[in-house]
Amino acid sequence: MAVIIQGNGGTAAEVDGTAFRAVRITPRPTDHGSLGHYGVSIQSGIMAAALGANSEIFQFRNAHASNIVLINEIKISAAVTTTFFAAGVPMQLRMLKATGWSAAGSGGTRVSPAALLKKRTSMGSSSLTASDIGISSTAALTAGTKTLETEAMAGLVASCPITASLNGNIISPGTILFRAEAGDGQHPLALVNNEGFVITSVAVPATGTWTFNVQVDWTEVTAY
Repeated sequence: MAVIIQGNGGTAAEVDGTAFRAVRITPRPTDHGSLGHYGVSIQSGIMAAALGANSEIFQFRNAHASNIVLINEIKISAAVTTTFFAAGVPMQLRMLKATGWSAAGSGGTRVSPAALLKKRTSMGSSSLTASDIGISSTAALTAGTKTLETEAMAGLVASCPITASLNGNIISPGTILFRAEAGDGQHPLALVNNEGFVITSVAVPATGTWTFNVQVDWTEVTAY
């Protein structure tokens, strides 16, 4: 007996092929309603050598009372600047979820999304403010008031070039630190009021200077 599946608009679902008869689907982004999808790319300054363990170098917070921020993807890259590194420990970074983030961090470079960073001009403006997204200029950011989870959601270990004969690359452009594969059933990182994430140093070699870039793709919704 045939089974007819009818969509919301009254159109019956179609199938492909003659054997498996798989239902045809068209993948779509998360329904954002009156809000939207956003992306930001932000560059650090020249980071000082011997950055302390657990130093916060990137911060992202949702301070909105009711909107939910869905983190879809985080990319990171890094390179040597003026001074190559001495042999020693590799660079180790990690991403930690933050809760109870009642007072924003400070320092570094801050981004104000306002009516910018939309994936489509007609989308609503982001509810994030200038204090919610920050990256280090030369040293660690001020933490603000929050609780960091003790275990990392993501992390990486990268070698640090020690001579000028190398190309200076530490973390290749486009390196994925976190990605929610929605098509495979993975859940995005869903941040409610006063939640966020930070990228921190675990260890950085004692000499050498570097710079890094972080890209974040996110969606803001009223319910999820």
